[in-house]
Amino acid sequence: MSAPEDLNDIYVDEMKDLWSANDQMLKVLKKITTKASDAKLKEMLATSHEGITKHTAVLKELIAGQDEKVSKEHCKGMEGLVAEATKHVLEEGPKKGPLLDVLIIAQYQRMTHYGIAGFGTAAAYAEALGLKDDAKKLNDATKEIYGGDEFMTKLAETSVNLQAEDA
Repeated sequence: MSAPEDLNDIYVDEMKDLWSANDQMLKVLKKITTKASDAKLKEMLATSHEGITKHTAVLKELIAGQDEKVSKEHCKGMEGLVAEATKHVLEEGPKKGPLLDVLIIAQYQRMTHYGIAGFGTAAAYAEALGLKDDAKKLNDATKEIYGGDEFMTKLAETSVNLQAEDA
């Protein structure tokens, strides 16, 4: 990213960063999903694949709407989160079972919180720029991401963490 000249530049850069973040998260989630043993967790992870793909399409549409080159900028923040997820779930974690499911939820939520912050920030920029339609789409995505995070918290608290405690 070159030095931004105005809020619109920052807005577009935020969306390009989020596109990269989504791509990185999706790639690692596809690997992680196969490791989950809890049926509801596995189903939520698969649903998340669809949501991430949908949100990436929204980002591409909104970037194009700004008469910008539809491209992404590598997101170093998500790179770090993906490295942590890879380490804890795919490399050093238990091979299967409730303990691995606990780790999967934790890593998923870390990556998801990045998305909540990013999409929420982009929505705030769109609102400040008077881009009401963009803001609505980004706020809708933020709510969907937050809903997935809330589901994971509930799943952890009512099922997965309890199973891990008995493991």
